[in-house]
Amino acid sequence: MRPHLLPCFYLCSRLLAAVAIIECGCVDAQHVTSRFTPTLDPQKTGQVPVLKVKLVRAYPHDPHAFTQGLEYYGGYLYESTGIAGQSTLRKVALETGEVIQKVSLPSQYFGEGLTIFRGKIYQLTWLSKKGFVYDLRTFRQVGEFPYDTEGWGLTHDDKSLIMTDGTNKIRYIDPVSLTLTRTIELYAEGHGVVNLNELEYVKGQILANIWHFSRIARVDPRSGQVRAWIDLTSIVSMGPHREEDVLNGIAYDKSEDRLFVTGKNWSKLCEIKVVENPR
Repeated sequence: MRPHLLPCFYLCSRLLAAVAIIECGCVDAQHVTSRFTPTLDPQKTGQVPVLKVKLVRAYPHDPHAFTQGLEYYGGYLYESTGIAGQSTLRKVALETGEVIQKVSLPSQYFGEGLTIFRGKIYQLTWLSKKGFVYDLRTFRQVGEFPYDTEGWGLTHDDKSLIMTDGTNKIRYIDPVSLTLTRTIELYAEGHGVVNLNELEYVKGQILANIWHFSRIARVDPRSGQVRAWIDLTSIVSMGPHREEDVLNGIAYDKSEDRLFVTGKNWSKLCEIKVVENPR
C-alpha cells in the first residue's frame, strides 16, 4: 500500500470494523454509530469549564511518526507509533527529536497506547487484542497480555494500568496479573463521551485525547465525569495537518511540572501551560 494512502486505510478500517459488527448482528447500528461518533459534542460544553493554553516552547518531532502513545520518563520521551508494518516503540531526545532507541513491531500489529510503570514499558495494539511488555532499558520484550477489546490509550496511576478502547469506557488493569479490575464510563453533562484515545495521568486526574477533536478531557478517575475541557485549538492550528493527523499524544514531566502534547505526523511537539483561571 502506498504511504499516502495509509491514513485513509486507518480511518476506513475502523469504519469497516463497525460495518462488520452490524452485519454479524452482534449489536444494532445505533450503538455502532455512537462507537465512532461522540454522543456529546465537546465543542458544546454547557457547564463544563473550557480552559485555554499557552505555548511555552515547541520542540522538533518526527513528521513520519504516527503518534499513538507518548510518555516522558527520565529526561526522554517514549513513543508508540502506529500503522501496521510501520509501528514502533521508540525513545526520543526531547530537545532535538532524535530517535535514540527503537524497536519495530511485527508487521501484523498496529501500535497504540504506551505507558511506563515500575521499570517496564507497556504497549497496546489496536485490533489484535494483545499488549506487549518490554524491559525499559533494553527494549527487550519480556511479556505480553490479552484483552477483549480494541486497544487505544494507556496510562497508569500508583496502582493500576489505565486503558481506553475507543468507547467511553476507561478500564483499570492490574499490572501484575494483567487482568481487568474495574471499569468506569466517561460522561460530561450527563452524556457519554466516546472515542477516548491517548491518556496521561496528571495530578490525580486523567487527561484524555478524543479522536478528531481539538480538546482534551480532564477526567475525575473516581466518577468518570469530565471536570474541564482543555482547548488546544491554538496548538492544532500551528501547522497544516491532513485529516488523520489529529491531536494525539500527551506526556507529563512530574519533576518539572511540564505538560507536552503532539499529534500524528506532526513536525512539532509542544510544551504547554494550562490557564487555570482565565480573566
